[in-house]
Amino acid sequence: MDSPPPALHRPVLLAEAIELLNVRPEGIYIDATLGGGGHAEAILKRLDGGKLLGIDRDPVALAQAQRRLEAFAERLVPMKGNFAEIDRLHAASGLPPADGLLADLGMSSLQLEDPSRGFSFNLPGPLDMRMDPETAETAEQLVNGMRERDLADLIFKFGEERHSRRIARAIVRARPIRTTTELAQVVTRAIPSRTGPRHLHLATRTFMALRLSVNRELASLERFLSKALAVLAAGGRIVVVSFHSLEDGLVKRAFRSWQRDGEARILTRKVVRPTESETRANPRARSAKLRAAEKW
Repeated sequence: MDSPPPALHRPVLLAEAIELLNVRPEGIYIDATLGGGGHAEAILKRLDGGKLLGIDRDPVALAQAQRRLEAFAERLVPMKGNFAEIDRLHAASGLPPADGLLADLGMSSLQLEDPSRGFSFNLPGPLDMRMDPETAETAEQLVNGMRERDLADLIFKFGEERHSRRIARAIVRARPIRTTTELAQVVTRAIPSRTGPRHLHLATRTFMALRLSVNRELASLERFLSKALAVLAAGGRIVVVSFHSLEDGLVKRAFRSWQRDGEARILTRKVVRPTESETRANPRARSAKLRAAEKW
């Protein structure tokens, strides 16, 4: 018997993102982080003669999104790649300058719920965490190979975890650690009970730090932002949804720099956050922040 298809990924801040992109039926758009395809589907439904370039570095996510978006195949140009290379990928697509560019920096629920990918502390799986399987380094290599001080610094820098030194010490003592649940247990035991926000699992920040490091996510975001305006037409809009203060800081600084230099204007005077009803319906939306700008 065939297994049922995976549940559809629920995109965060969907209505707000689509409104700020100002999608026109004949326009050219880029979803630079296709993921579960939720934002892309909403854009594609509004196109009539227009095209959407859908990019993702994760081949599994890309294939799943293509299946979800099969009804819009004539309007969709799927492409595997890291959005850090947005200029090269856009040139390879043959499409004209874009009227809108979207980047959702969050994890797809399809990635989180697949234990073989190693992203979740709730599901037993290998300590992998690679979005692109061609990436050389895995989370297991970091966890078992880094010096204690370097591991603590990584967890503090990327996870903003104030107990990073205790966690790193516990990890080094417990080596070798091979699975996600093993690591989650080690981290949980290292942190004083009732520490931090109650809605956060105690291993959340450590897992996030490892994922950001394995996938070089902040460096990729910086490169993406340095090239984003080059793929937009005059009047084209960029919308970025982030889930981490370090990511949001990079986006905010880039947008302010563009506005200061007369390259773009900021459309979101204040960062856009999910409504209370959205966070109730989708707890993963809780930390999301959206910013938008328009190229002059």
